[in-house]
Amino acid sequence: MNILFLTSTRIGDAVLSTGLLGVLIERYPDARITVACGPAAAPLFVHMPNLKRVIPVRKRKASLHWPLLWAQCAGTVWDLVVDLRRSALAYLLVARQRRLYRVQADDRRHRVAALASVLDLDEPPAPRLWISEVERETAAEILPGIGRVLALAPTANWVGKQWRALRFAELAFRLTHESGILAGARVVVLGGPDEREGAEPVLNGIEASRRIDVVGRIDLLTAYAVLRRCSLFIGNDSGLMHIAAAAGIPTVGLFGPSREENYAPWGTRTAVVRTREGYDELVGSPGYNHRTTGTLMDSITVDDVEAVATRLWAHAGEVVA
Repeated sequence: MNILFLTSTRIGDAVLSTGLLGVLIERYPDARITVACGPAAAPLFVHMPNLKRVIPVRKRKASLHWPLLWAQCAGTVWDLVVDLRRSALAYLLVARQRRLYRVQADDRRHRVAALASVLDLDEPPAPRLWISEVERETAAEILPGIGRVLALAPTANWVGKQWRALRFAELAFRLTHESGILAGARVVVLGGPDEREGAEPVLNGIEASRRIDVVGRIDLLTAYAVLRRCSLFIGNDSGLMHIAAAAGIPTVGLFGPSREENYAPWGTRTAVVRTREGYDELVGSPGYNHRTTGTLMDSITVDDVEAVATRLWAHAGEVVA
């Protein structure tokens, strides 16, 4: 059985779609699955069971990436095409069955719940990732031994969603000093290869003896393996936030100019802190431009995040990798 799974360009959206892949693997244990997704998200799937191929879809001018993808897929008779991109591709391929994600106007469902409707699922499937022994061993080298670890992801795909770096550093100090909920914990700071500038003030604000810097130094699946060994994650709305939630650790997501009802970290061990202004108020402000507007997260205080993290920690407790 051949299955084509067309998922997102962005890392976070791709992570949220992995629960559907898990369902397909369980339903069709002998299937061979081809995943088509954005290049940044492609590494998430390399260790997935039943994987035949990952096709990175690089966006091109005039949407020429779609004909190129069609050319790579047209030679196969697909038993099932699952298209989460709302493209015409599913109808241009020979397929016995097609399942497409259909957008509802002003849909306030969480993305995981919305995607569950593609396969007519009663229960939304939790995101999951698959790693090898290589990632596990690398994570154990980065975080050896036993002890609490606070994970921070202080960057995001655009600056409007980023809480100020110095507030992350202050939060880390409060949570890990002798009266904090993670007293004496090490602090691992994560981010992508192009995010070092944004993460540098956080790194500089954390005591060197407890700071672990992996910004731009590990791949996504190793980051997942590292997060599985952490005690608590705090970060902006980002792909790393969704990876942390998928790892099953207590996860606090910070939200401003994005909708937490659609993109909050998924799971029972998660919490959200959002700006005092709502999404519509932020993105509707005069002069708003997501490419040029600076941070819109200033109404979130360190006290706010510390309080939510403390409540989540009391509720969620420790997790063992």
